[in-house]
Amino acid sequence: MKRANNLLPLIADIDNLRLAFWKASKGKRYADNVLTYQACLDKNLLLLRTQILSGEVSVGNYHYFKIYEPKERQICAAIFSEQVLHHALMNICHPYFERVQIFDSYASRVGKGTHKAIDRAQYYAQRYKCFLKLDVRKFFDSITHEVVKKQLYNLFKEKKLLLIFNEIIDSYSTTAGRGVPIGNLTSQYFANHYLAYLDHFIKEEIKCKGYVRYMDDMLLFHQDKATLKIWQKSITHYLQQNLGNQLKPTLLNYTNRGIPFLGYAIFPTYLRLLHKSKIRFIRKYKKAEQELAEGKISQKEYQEKILPLLSFIDKIKHKKFRKSVILPV
Repeated sequence: MKRANNLLPLIADIDNLRLAFWKASKGKRYADNVLTYQACLDKNLLLLRTQILSGEVSVGNYHYFKIYEPKERQICAAIFSEQVLHHALMNICHPYFERVQIFDSYASRVGKGTHKAIDRAQYYAQRYKCFLKLDVRKFFDSITHEVVKKQLYNLFKEKKLLLIFNEIIDSYSTTAGRGVPIGNLTSQYFANHYLAYLDHFIKEEIKCKGYVRYMDDMLLFHQDKATLKIWQKSITHYLQQNLGNQLKPTLLNYTNRGIPFLGYAIFPTYLRLLHKSKIRFIRKYKKAEQELAEGKISQKEYQEKILPLLSFIDKIKHKKFRKSVILPV
């Protein structure tokens, strides 16, 4: 595959930078840091343009906080000016990451997403008797910097662009030479691309026809468990030898017993919410209702919170659960 070159002028183009600002500010247009940046927008974008063209960008200014849904995690979010940089990079570089992706990879891709991944998993559940569920131990924290850099080198030729990517990668670590921050757009791309070559190994080397991946959550399908056990060993070896990562304990079972994936239990002909997903949904729904009743959020903010929740349960047909949280059937 020919490496992409001469992308920096496109990344630094003022129209691309304005688009990057709009994307970075989406959903937070009235936040103080966004308003401050916007107050001197032309000046800030021209400064960013100069930095990009020189290859000397300011990165690593992170804000740390914890989230507790779906599990406790430390989020490391770049300051707003760096978020604009990340969007500017990926507006232009996105197609080159896409070149390596297989059809059945569903994270951080236009036209994909969790719902498409769930539909595809159910499609395979209707055609195969058995499944193998895999995910990588401490995935974001264990991503190897040198592997990511090598992968990017295979995609891009431009030295200054690679320097910018390298500075972003080196600006964060959990242990020496490992880890990308959860919460950054670039991290989503790096992490998804990190396993793209494993996807090709699974599809082309071990010849798995039924396969779905959403970030590091992987499902493999076959008619018998013995084959899936063999594939598990091959994938474990590939991860250790080529990426330096390990799998969590795996799940091998029959598809008609339900596949836990992305918050759902997927059966060949229907879906159910996992118990932890029900608890999480009820907590978020009740919280939004209470905040609206107490005047802490506006009707518009309430809708922004509630619509993704309703979308999450739209796929299930569980009248009793809907009624229990005061939802229309």
